[in-house]
Amino acid sequence: MNGMSDWKRPGPTGALVYAVAAALLGGLVTVITRLRFAKSRGRRRAARNLPAGAVIIVSNHASYVDGVLLALVCRRQGRSVRLLATAEVFGLPLIGRLARRIGFIPVARGSDRAADSLDQAALALEAGEAVGIFPEGRTTRDPHHWPERAKTGAARLALRTGAPIVPVAMVGTHRVLDKRRPIRSILFNLVLRPEVLTRVGEPIDMRKLAGEAEPTPEQVRQLSDEMMSRIVRLVEELREEIAPDPAGVSRPESPHAA
Repeated sequence: MNGMSDWKRPGPTGALVYAVAAALLGGLVTVITRLRFAKSRGRRRAARNLPAGAVIIVSNHASYVDGVLLALVCRRQGRSVRLLATAEVFGLPLIGRLARRIGFIPVARGSDRAADSLDQAALALEAGEAVGIFPEGRTTRDPHHWPERAKTGAARLALRTGAPIVPVAMVGTHRVLDKRRPIRSILFNLVLRPEVLTRVGEPIDMRKLAGEAEPTPEQVRQLSDEMMSRIVRLVEELREEIAPDPAGVSRPESPHAA
């Protein structure tokens, strides 16, 4: 584990802290945005609640506030998600302690220890938890906020553990917190709350898609693209537009895929 302590399921105190934090943040989000589930049209409606037991929740990533919003979406769907978050968050005095207390998992991006987060996520899944991952690995750099191509970590985690992947799309989050003018955007949102639409897709069984043979790196790459295409399709439905790339816009690949 390279010095990283093993993930442990939050106890009753951790669950209480999560509930209180979700209530406080949920109240704040209500003040600055309108977060709602989009109605399904012309397709089978997704379950009102996320599946019980081990599940990997993946979403597109357009804003620094996406982690909070995804956690709130999952709470409304009946699950307390354990998010993979950049290690810098855990270095913050108060927020870092809170993140660890509620079972979030640090990711040391761009280092040799980046893959350790998947070991921790596997432990959480073994405990029957819902693990949240932004498979792009960063907020999209696309000027029109379309999702980027996924890294392979989520697919590898699903193949390793057998946990289903549930795709989630969130549209409009970039208006909640502008990366270039964060304070200005929050103040503006107090007057005119932006709408954030979200939609939950059908679970994906990665092992079934992979077949019986051990998948090659190329096949894992293809499975990651298939997973990301499910997210992109949900984003297209919410935006009522066609994405420039069905599996996410191209990006320079990093040697560290988590």
